[in-house]
Amino acid sequence: MTSNKNIFNVTYPIFLTLIAQNIINVTNTAFLGRVGEVELGASAIGGVFYFAIYMVGFGFSQGAQILIGRRNGEKNYSQIGPIFNNALLFNFLLSVLIFGISLKGVPFVMKYAVSSPEVYDATIAYLDWRIYGFFFAFVNAIFRSFYVGITQTRILTTSAILMAITNILFDYILIFGHFGFPRLGIEGAGISSVIAEIVTLIYVIVYTFLRADTKLYGLFEFKKVELKTVLQILDLSIFIMFQYFISISTWFVFFIFIEHMGERPLAVSNVGRSLYVLLMIPASALATTVNTLVSNLIGANRKEEVLPFIRKMAFVAFALVLPLMICTFIFPELFANIYTDDTGLMAACIPVIKIVSLANLVFALSFIVFNGVSGTGNTRTAFAIEFLTLFFYISYVYYTAIVSPSSVEVVWMSEFVYWIIIGALGYLYLLKGSWRKKEI
Repeated sequence: MTSNKNIFNVTYPIFLTLIAQNIINVTNTAFLGRVGEVELGASAIGGVFYFAIYMVGFGFSQGAQILIGRRNGEKNYSQIGPIFNNALLFNFLLSVLIFGISLKGVPFVMKYAVSSPEVYDATIAYLDWRIYGFFFAFVNAIFRSFYVGITQTRILTTSAILMAITNILFDYILIFGHFGFPRLGIEGAGISSVIAEIVTLIYVIVYTFLRADTKLYGLFEFKKVELKTVLQILDLSIFIMFQYFISISTWFVFFIFIEHMGERPLAVSNVGRSLYVLLMIPASALATTVNTLVSNLIGANRKEEVLPFIRKMAFVAFALVLPLMICTFIFPELFANIYTDDTGLMAACIPVIKIVSLANLVFALSFIVFNGVSGTGNTRTAFAIEFLTLFFYISYVYYTAIVSPSSVEVVWMSEFVYWIIIGALGYLYLLKGSWRKKEI
């Protein structure tokens, strides 16, 4: 189960998936960087806000993934279908609820959060379209949890590539107004992302019906709502949902604090965020593998292998990101040029690019460890660790951005605060060993 070949087979499709997904992130930022600094900054606020809400649905899917992984490790395949079917229904209904709240809630939140009228207008223009993506993204998250849980992740690669191609194509058409379409600017970015999510979901559904063994797992054999199953998923996922939402919401607060520093720092931070997420791909792919294989190991009653496996994966992640760190730290101008041709903005981005390149090393180690904690199924502990870490993180950001305003790169040093604390607490928990007694 934890052989190098199996780790590779699970990880590389996730890796390619994240690359494809982040091509969307890079191209959106790069395209809007050519529209204007206001749009570039607003897309950061709007994008992180959307992502924070999406993480509620994604968090629920992670609970389903842990359960599916556990049942897969036990070879109890017939129990996977009820988990998938009920999770699918729950997440769709959740998306309907969140969409309804967002229609009125988004303008209210942004009115009090954003200080610049120009940035506010651009953010609303983006989110007015982007929130329609909740319906499709929430459902797609459940399909993802199924394929990751059974360690059949190749479908994620092709679906992500399809999403990236669709998004880039419609970004080009709608943002700049090509092929007879109107020039929509930041609104075009929101519309193209929703179209990409629709196309991807259709592909995943068709693939599942044609290629997956729906009878073996009992997929789509939905006879009634199994409240017990939903509550079992919620018992695992509720703290993941809170954890992810609070985590990304804190990043949203980070950008709101940066926005109060001015439009240029906000634009610089969006470039930093885009590159940072791109650099995270290798460790993120390995961390997802750690999560599902730890769950599978425990399900196969091989708990003694968990800690050595996590240590091994942490070393691999560090080794993978080290060359990336060296490259981005020495040649930051090359990466800044991807996002903008404004020489002033490029120069302002360089210090932040160097910081995120260094922070990625700490992230690689800590994220592997933290996903090991989640993989044990003790999501309450994972949430407690995250919550405590975020207290120190947001305190640092608030002090350096608002109380005693510093340069934008000093504010970005908060990444070291976050990942050092969360990694240390996660490792201490794994050493303590109380997770060995938890049954799910």
